Amino acid sequence: MADPLDTVFSALADPTRRAILTMLLEDDMAVTDVAEPFEMSLAAISKHLTILTRAGLIQQEKRGRVKWCKLDPDAMRGASVWMQGFGQFEPVNMDAFERFLAAELSEGDPL
Repeated sequence: MADPLDTVFSALADPTRRAILTMLLEDDMAVTDVAEPFEMSLAAISKHLTILTRAGLIQQEKRGRVKWCKLDPDAMRGASVWMQGFGQFEPVNMDAFERFLAAELSEGDPL
């Protein structure tokens, strides 16, 4: 069984998954809406969503015939506590984290 911290950092290592988390900061989204800005198949997006779900970073639920995704920012708490142990990191401020992700995504590859 993988360490939950390893699972979270592994999930955050991928730029597509970080972009998905940024999108979900705004509101819950249907899987098809999550997939829309990416140039990849729905199956590939579903794999990314599965990894984020296993890491506890998002929750997925079926509403009628539509599968929805919701951000669960509490899953990052363990990573934040671990980084604080080094004494050089401040507690994770979710608003600052959102700004950081937005800046990283705007400088990186287009969605």
